[in-house]
Amino acid sequence: MTSRLAGTWHQLDSPAVADEPVPIIGGTGALGFGVALRLARGGTPVVIGSRDAGRAAEAAAKLKQQLPTADATGLVNDEAARQGGIVLLCVPFRNQSENLTNLKAALQPGQILVDATVPLAAAVSGRATRLLGVPQGSAGLQAAEMVADGVQVVSALHSVSAATLNDLEHELDEDILVAGDSVEAKKSVAELIARIDGLRPVNAGRLEASKLIEGLTPLLIGINSRYKTHAGIRITGLPEELW
Repeated sequence: MTSRLAGTWHQLDSPAVADEPVPIIGGTGALGFGVALRLARGGTPVVIGSRDAGRAAEAAAKLKQQLPTADATGLVNDEAARQGGIVLLCVPFRNQSENLTNLKAALQPGQILVDATVPLAAAVSGRATRLLGVPQGSAGLQAAEMVADGVQVVSALHSVSAATLNDLEHELDEDILVAGDSVEAKKSVAELIARIDGLRPVNAGRLEASKLIEGLTPLLIGINSRYKTHAGIRITGLPEELW
């Protein structure tokens, strides 16, 4: 698997890729900014994407206020998406289709799109604990249908709390389920996730598993509401070597 950066193709498992920026579409939102914060603290360059260049720049400046040595920039979404081989999509489901349509020309064959969106709606309680039906079966499968040929979609980052990601004093200790149809793409995403201290990526199988993974989000929202916490998930009994 390869990624196209500045006209040059690199192997995703090469040392050079470890230094590539990670574009985060929706990086001004709670989940996207939290992921950017954690990656940047570990030394990974991040590019915060937004529909508005000003908001993207403000978010990058906010990140550098917390982490003065961080390598963080803010760009409009289509420019951000061209900056790295692995692109994270961290937007509300209502904005997923619009964003993917606008990124159609920006995402190139060989890139990996990590879809973290969840089709949620508010229940009677007002909390987003109701999973919406998606004709394709899941947000991840919808993303795969919308991207250009050659762009691999991997489903991940649905169960980690945005609140805990944004609280750098909070030590993470949970698993992230990673689903996709390309083994190499999943390995590349797993390597990226593992850069965040306390997150362990677990191979959850093919992209079709995103139907089940996305359902964990409303389940956890309900649990966290009842227990006033920010619980994640942990898969027990796994071997030490997962990838």
